[in-house]
Amino acid sequence: MSITIATISPSEASQRMAAQGGRLIDVRTPREFEEIHAANAVNIPLDSLQAASIERPGADEMTYVICQGGQRSAKACEKLLSAGLGNVISVEGGTRAWTAAGLPVVRGRKMISLERQVRIAAGLLVLTGVGLGLGVHPGFFGIAAFVGAGLTFAGITDYCGMAMLLAKMPWNQTSAPSCQSR
Repeated sequence: MSITIATISPSEASQRMAAQGGRLIDVRTPREFEEIHAANAVNIPLDSLQAASIERPGADEMTYVICQGGQRSAKACEKLLSAGLGNVISVEGGTRAWTAAGLPVVRGRKMISLERQVRIAAGLLVLTGVGLGLGVHPGFFGIAAFVGAGLTFAGITDYCGMAMLLAKMPWNQTSAPSCQSR
């Protein structure tokens, strides 16, 4: 059974929240959230998002979900809807689109985005595999093949294991006592 995820533009989401209330949940990593986030957003990273831990909204209250570009928020909406939380909608284009629309944001310390971290890690692994394959033993070409297969899998399924692993790294964590308190 496929769940249909409703979407909304950042401008319309901002207007609706101003007029009707609602809450905005940002499902990016704490460091991504710390760098820049929509004003009034609450950070609950996708990998720790549990429908049971989220306060149930009123019958008419909408829950808006935002990420960097829209993929993680759609996954979060699917997770919340599957758990029985209603009135959930994904913000199209994520924080990038929110910022581009000129909507209010809170800016913090600059960091390398998770997407760029994946590209850097994948590139370094491929270069290492090719270098070792040429200079040490041909078996090391397997590293490059493994990374290529992983990137292909990520492109087909929209699930990136490397991104999930990098999101858990210490440099992508925040020292704030609670990432939900913003």
